[in-house]
Amino acid sequence: MPREPKPVLPSWMGRHYVGIDENGMGPRLGPMIVTSILAQVDDAGAKLVSSRPRGAVAKRIGDSKKLLAYDDSALGEAWARAIAARAGIQPRTPDELLAAVAIDAADTLRAPCPSHHVDLCWSTEGETFAADEAAVAACTKDLAYLEAKGVHVRRARVAILCTKRLNEAVDRGLSRFDVDLHTMERLTLDARDEAKEEVYALCGKVGGFDFYADRFGPLAGYLHTMLVEGRARSEYLVPGVGRLAFVRDADDTHLIVGLASLVGKWARDHLMRRVVRYHQVHDTTLPDVSGYHDPVTSSFILASTLIRKKQRVDPTCFERTALGRVAATSSAKARRSVQPKVPPKSPKSPKSPKKGLPQGEASASRSLRLW
Repeated sequence: MPREPKPVLPSWMGRHYVGIDENGMGPRLGPMIVTSILAQVDDAGAKLVSSRPRGAVAKRIGDSKKLLAYDDSALGEAWARAIAARAGIQPRTPDELLAAVAIDAADTLRAPCPSHHVDLCWSTEGETFAADEAAVAACTKDLAYLEAKGVHVRRARVAILCTKRLNEAVDRGLSRFDVDLHTMERLTLDARDEAKEEVYALCGKVGGFDFYADRFGPLAGYLHTMLVEGRARSEYLVPGVGRLAFVRDADDTHLIVGLASLVGKWARDHLMRRVVRYHQVHDTTLPDVSGYHDPVTSSFILASTLIRKKQRVDPTCFERTALGRVAATSSAKARRSVQPKVPPKSPKSPKSPKKGLPQGEASASRSLRLW
């Protein structure tokens, strides 16, 4: 298959870049995280943030899937702590760190949670930092190196989309790809407001889409110009906001997106561990799981079913629902609703001349057995 030609794009004269990436698009359990990194750059820095990390810094910035495992996201935490410290914030706990980078306040994040199991996602008991001071110091040194090269990393922002919010979006007919895209737009607008000028947002490709404008959410009311649309890159000019580029494998090829990916990976894994710990309090034999589509996660879901039943955990807070599965379920219900209703047969025995139920009651009886 021939390689897609590299598009010729107009130059960007702005001084603020934003790297945006998602973590946790496809799992069965846990939140989806969308993270942005805002940086102010000079000419040399603009080239650096939009290029693949090289040299020593490449060992600590890049695609989080390559640099981090589920059971060891300390590097992402170290980056989050180093970036927060440069902004004058010194969090003492992981929860304080999460609050420092989250775009939403704690009460907003907890608003959908049933009061009797809010600790499913928000218990902080037993939490400690995973990264040691040496790791934080290394990331701090890398930030100083980037500053000397013309890249001033101003802040990180994390949008947390819990399982319940994702399922509520499905109920409204939105896929996770739509939610991801709309959150990237929201983070871009937030960065524009922080920079007080237009920004250049470099985003990871959403769901392999080529065409984004028709699916815009927060940006739907803005005028825009399509600069390029293709498999490798789709880019739009939005006056008053800046430029948004959706780039394939951006977390591997664009330094600022790789940095966002690392911070987001830590946030996703940290919040997933809370869900696991909630269940392990009731059954210490349950394993640590990633929440993705793997045998260990499947076994965890099955083995912990009784715990959720006893604790009255809202199923929409625990496991994600896919848009396709909802559509299939709705279609199945519709097919059942239009099937002809056949009255029950009379008993054959003359000794028990019982009459069948009325047609409506028979239908209700079948529905109860099915559901």
